Amino acid sequence: MHLAKVIGKVVSTQKSEKLIGAKLLMIKSVDENRNLNSTEVFVAIDLIGAGMDDIVLIDWGSSMYEDMKISADMSIVGIVDDLQSEEEARAEGGR
Repeated sequence: MHLAKVIGKVVSTQKSEKLIGAKLLMIKSVDENRNLNSTEVFVAIDLIGAGMDDIVLIDWGSSMYEDMKISADMSIVGIVDDLQSEEEARAEGGR
């Protein structure tokens, strides 16, 4: 899995039949501090209802979607509520 930020949406009137009704979002990779760390923009299918500026979990590969019959290579599979590095956990007295 990978961390990314939603930076926009994609509107496509002509697309594969398997993508009809699917929400497509533009994303950019982020680091552990939520900073954009790439100039490359990706498009992912949104399976969970993410929105603009959300930090999301991305999964690659079509094998996980065989049961769903979705034609997608990159999907948003989670919305991140919080990120905590090992250094932050130690500063808070955690393990």
